[in-house]
Amino acid sequence: MKIAVCIKQVPEGDARLKIDADGISIADADLATEINESDQYALESGLRLAESQGGEVVVVCLGPDRAEEAIAAAIERENVDLVLTGLQSDDAGWAQTGPILAARLGWPSATLIMEIEPEGDTIKVKRELEAGWFQWVRLPLPALLTIQSGISTVRYATLKGIMGAKKKEIAKVTPADIGLAPDEVGGAGRKTRMTRLYVPEKATGAEIIEGDTATAVATLVEKLQKEAKVL
Repeated sequence: MKIAVCIKQVPEGDARLKIDADGISIADADLATEINESDQYALESGLRLAESQGGEVVVVCLGPDRAEEAIAAAIERENVDLVLTGLQSDDAGWAQTGPILAARLGWPSATLIMEIEPEGDTIKVKRELEAGWFQWVRLPLPALLTIQSGISTVRYATLKGIMGAKKKEIAKVTPADIGLAPDEVGGAGRKTRMTRLYVPEKATGAEIIEGDTATAVATLVEKLQKEAKVL
């Protein structure tokens, strides 16, 4: 089984973020980064599957400007059986990489995965639902899964593993290498555009409503209707 795992570099949890001069991005000069937490669980799941089923794991990481469009073409070139992504990123938290990637590949997919059981040319997975419920789903391969954080314990890299990783090839792929035109990975080809990024402004204005419960509720409703105009 050949497994591709998509990972993203995000700012460290305690990093001090500053808005760049362009007003639409975070300044990345000297910004400390780390592997996105839920992507670590996806990578751990991929490694465990490769160990139990035999096969290899290919890690795919793309820069911010190419992440939405170029990743599908890069994975198609690898001819993998299974793609794993984290549930969502720690920085943006949109949780859209997995579903959009599956749509672009034309593959079946499932999200919030807690268990994975390969069964021949299919894969059986356990999905986490609301209110403590779970759902078992069987998908044909190739397929894409988004992995829920906490699915397993992420292991620390061993010294042997670190030394072995240094010998692995890191293939750098350009849009032209995977048959994409420049406008398909940025600029006019993008479907979303950031217009403004800013730090929320601090403001005051909290009001304590006095009186018994009935009076307080009536006052609150009146303020929501007449002042806030949200009711």
